[in-house]
Amino acid sequence: MYDVVLLVEQELTEPDAQRVVELHQDMPEPVKYHVLVPCHNAEAGVEASISALGTADLYGPGLTEQRADLAEAQKAIDSEATDCTGRSIQRLRDLGQQAEGGISHDRPIDALTATVDKVGGREVIILTRPHIVAEFFHLDWTNSARRHLGVPVLHLLEQDEK
Repeated sequence: MYDVVLLVEQELTEPDAQRVVELHQDMPEPVKYHVLVPCHNAEAGVEASISALGTADLYGPGLTEQRADLAEAQKAIDSEATDCTGRSIQRLRDLGQQAEGGISHDRPIDALTATVDKVGGREVIILTRPHIVAEFFHLDWTNSARRHLGVPVLHLLEQDEK
């Protein structure tokens, strides 16, 4: 089995799924795709924003009162990410491919590294929108993955569904 880990920023479109599958159409062994969708941590995001603004002493205590609202927001974020993952997996399966996946609240590169290790990934494909500044400074997922993983890493830009 040739395991490919896909780190996707958002749901795979049909053209993106087709492009990914076409990359492996001549493989001599079966291919299995492992879709990984990073999921934003609402509470950590709010806390980081408050800290970055230097207003933790003003708003930090109020955050405790907002835990229920943040938990509800997190459920909605997780639900959407899970649905996105499911639809992405289904698009690959509709093309006759083996696919599985999940969401992660870890840093994307940490989650990617763990997934590659867990499934014995032999290749990584990262699908994102263009991130010109991050790419220029080599802070994007692709450059980070290339520094941390010992497998080929391909970066594809997401295509609009037409």
